[in-house]
Amino acid sequence: MRRKKRIAILSGGGDCPGINAVIRAVTKKAIIDYDMEVIGIQDGYEGLIHNHYRDLTFDDVSGILTVGGTILGTSNTANPYHYVAGRGKRLNFTDVSGRALDNIDRLNIDCLVCIGGDGTLTIANLLHRDGVPAIGVPKTIDNDIQGTDITFGFDSAVSIAAESIDRLHTTAQSHHRAMIVEVMGRNAGWIALYAGVASGGDIILIPEIPYDIEKVINRVKERGKRHKRFTIIVVAEGAKPRGGKAVVQRVVKSSPEPLRLGGIGFALGAEIEKLSGIETRTVVLGHLQRSGVPTPFDRVLATRLGSRAVDMIINKRFGYMVGVAGNSLIDVPLKVVAEGQRNIPASDPLIAAARSVGTCFGDHEMHIP
Repeated sequence: MRRKKRIAILSGGGDCPGINAVIRAVTKKAIIDYDMEVIGIQDGYEGLIHNHYRDLTFDDVSGILTVGGTILGTSNTANPYHYVAGRGKRLNFTDVSGRALDNIDRLNIDCLVCIGGDGTLTIANLLHRDGVPAIGVPKTIDNDIQGTDITFGFDSAVSIAAESIDRLHTTAQSHHRAMIVEVMGRNAGWIALYAGVASGGDIILIPEIPYDIEKVINRVKERGKRHKRFTIIVVAEGAKPRGGKAVVQRVVKSSPEPLRLGGIGFALGAEIEKLSGIETRTVVLGHLQRSGVPTPFDRVLATRLGSRAVDMIINKRFGYMVGVAGNSLIDVPLKVVAEGQRNIPASDPLIAAARSVGTCFGDHEMHIP
């Protein structure tokens, strides 16, 4: 008897609204349309290394479309090619990819579907190089994956950030304060740009445009002269002053990306208060941005991406990621994703649109009549 095709799904990196919607789409389509067996690797590449998995049935993934997080668990430190072998005073790393490859062979996996960001998909590319039939699905709230216009999770994060900023307008106006909202995004400013524009941020600071603190202070003071006695400042965690560096909150040596950014909001607030005399408060949204129920847009996008991933399995498009170009889905080589993060280009039309309505990016003075 000919055995059924068997595919495996894993989710790596940080959690993100919409992962379960992808797991649901891949599993249901694989079972309904192609009578495949589906297994879920638990806790990302950690499960692949230690052979931790579970079977996924149609009923297992029913009712998870709107559920945040991931039913499979995840890890943002496990890398089979650079795995922490010992945790003493000094971390020891080793290559355990051979163990992961052996587990894939033992499980008779015909394709490994990797749901993740640039780190997860870079590892997927290495596994494919070593003979694993792998396909990627782009997941991150940061929207910084090469080869795709958008990632699922981004819209949910922007919605949460924008709603939070909307709520801060009233308290900023009541107390005549400068309110700083620090959002996630690592070294890319997509969340800050979109949430800032959507919520009418007066100043938006992103990593792609180093800011001049004098320009920021001048904008805050200029608003006061125009009887606007409050200022909303949206700052990406990776934003930095001209000639300076991003603020590092802590270092996680066991992680593929050890530098954890954060704290720019408080550093900026202290400077603004000192140089302008205007009372300043900082709100750090943190993990709220990647928690909870995905937006309808992300549920739809995740379903489209998961469904397309199964089509790619059937067509043996291994070594590729499902990407988005405009409103179309495309196949993107995983090696393109491994080239690095996708940052906001200087020519991005939303930056131009924001400037045209008076938004300050901290890089030059703006005359408002």
